[in-house]
Amino acid sequence: MPGDKTDQDIEYSEADEAIKTIGKGDRVFVGSGAAEPQYLVEKLVDHASEFYDTEIFHIQTLGVAPYTEEKFKDRFRHNAFFVDDNTRDAVATGRADYTPIFMKDIPKQFKSGRVPLDVCLVQVSPPDEHGYMSLGIAVDIIKSAVESSKKIIAQVNPRMPRVHGNTFLHVDDVDYLVKKEEELLEFEPILPDETAENIAKHVSRLIDDGATLQCGYGHVPNAILSHLDEKEDLGIHTEMLSEDLANLIKKGVVTNKKKTINKGKSIASFLMGSRDLYDFVDDNPGVELHPTDYTNDPVTIAENHKMTAINTALEIDLTGQVCADSLGHNFYSGIGGHADFMRGAGYADDGKSIIALSSTAQDGEVSRIVPHLSEGAGVVTTRGDVEYVVTEYGIAYLKGKNIRRRAMELIHIAHPKFREELLKKAKDYNLVYQDQMLVLDEGGRYPDELITHKVINNKEYLFRPVKPTDEELLKDLFYSLSDESRYKRFMSAREDMPHERRQEFVQINFKKEMAIAVIDPEIEGPERMIGEGDYRIKEGQNIAEISVMIRDEYQSQGIGSALVEYLTMIAKQQGLDGFTAEVLADNKRMLHVFEKMGYDIEKRRQYGEYQLKMRFQ
Repeated sequence: MPGDKTDQDIEYSEADEAIKTIGKGDRVFVGSGAAEPQYLVEKLVDHASEFYDTEIFHIQTLGVAPYTEEKFKDRFRHNAFFVDDNTRDAVATGRADYTPIFMKDIPKQFKSGRVPLDVCLVQVSPPDEHGYMSLGIAVDIIKSAVESSKKIIAQVNPRMPRVHGNTFLHVDDVDYLVKKEEELLEFEPILPDETAENIAKHVSRLIDDGATLQCGYGHVPNAILSHLDEKEDLGIHTEMLSEDLANLIKKGVVTNKKKTINKGKSIASFLMGSRDLYDFVDDNPGVELHPTDYTNDPVTIAENHKMTAINTALEIDLTGQVCADSLGHNFYSGIGGHADFMRGAGYADDGKSIIALSSTAQDGEVSRIVPHLSEGAGVVTTRGDVEYVVTEYGIAYLKGKNIRRRAMELIHIAHPKFREELLKKAKDYNLVYQDQMLVLDEGGRYPDELITHKVINNKEYLFRPVKPTDEELLKDLFYSLSDESRYKRFMSAREDMPHERRQEFVQINFKKEMAIAVIDPEIEGPERMIGEGDYRIKEGQNIAEISVMIRDEYQSQGIGSALVEYLTMIAKQQGLDGFTAEVLADNKRMLHVFEKMGYDIEKRRQYGEYQLKMRFQ
């Protein structure tokens, strides 16, 4: 059993002496990310002439990776579990290998011996009085590599913080301890642009108070986290703990009080950020790091109530297949923890999995929403696992929806200049109706600013502009109406609402017309449209015809009045002079709605109905 140790009891080695014990053809694991033992890597390369066919394993290479250079091709062979900037070219040209694998599964590969390790190079904090050292800011797959390797060479760095969790390693379990103080690698976050900010506004609406978060890194995740200051009692169970997540802890937005497991603790497997972040986690009992076979296990992830996973993608096709690791045949990054968390969040009670991506790439020249994935592109998240997809143009919900509805949801949040071509391709592949309509000009811009909540008789309802993807909701609303309600709304005995007719209600040119859906958010399961109101501007006039329909069980509760009031406010903002309406003479409820608006109303009765004209002045 390990006993108490003092620094005088510990035998330190010279780096050159330790590195020379590595044999030709050995498999060497290198601690990764910001925890990379840079000094040991430099020494490894200094002795390159003594090695042949030495295989180097690790995940992200935030620091130096000189062993991937062409001149070392006979000395080293890099095997990446994740491709990064300084290894991408080597993988693309065949000088290095890429192993696609879920992060949760890598520790098992080490422990089972399927991926045997001869030597492990890691960086640790100085030993405490009991001889325990912390792996510090990264344990991810490093902890399992340490436990599975035949030989351990550890760089003891006073600048490495002592981080709580499953991070500790005893001096007696290390073959060579090398003292070397150096600055830890730091990660400069990419500042969000306007597109990322717009994506963040949409995503923030999906994050509930009390949710437990996993968030990737990049300018889009950074923007999302910066929009969560008004949330309450968030928790953290993630792969990477970033600067922005730590800031939410400091602000009191993250309390971890509502978590179902690891209550009161922020859980991650590694950190990347500034020195401030590393100082924040030093001996901080509120933050724990654990290996990825725990943090990334979908079963563990799913134990978190309201688990919310937010990840990015390179492209997504119209059926919902997500590519996040490659650009065609070229490997760009890796599977990482993307799929682990997307699936785990999908299993969780009230969980949400979110793909957040900009609608275009290459300075707007390429759509990230595509008819089909590029040749060679890999599917990281299957169409069966995808739930929410968010771009700067809105939110698409795909879970449980058929291919036709998925395609329309995704086209609706694609960049407007690509929507016509996407719709054409969708028709070519028979993904949508052959007569499917789409408003393509500026009038098709969805007015997010008109989304609001209204309290009516002590109950809150969502009022939002109708979307092209609301066709099924409208169908359900129509067929829920009684014969009497349907007759009063449409002034006919019509009993059907075919696709051709429904399109007229949901394909809105917001410059010429408006349609507002009323949603009852208390209904569990899919959204239910309980009311719809619309107006259409009359040709050559500055006045619009308005109409409203409400489910029978929601009538006489003030919803129709609130809908007319809201449409009136929008119409006045649009500069209209008033509304016209056709109302059956015995439709006392609707007549009362207009009369109590407080505007001058002209009434003209003809054949059992009233022709109403309401002027806003």
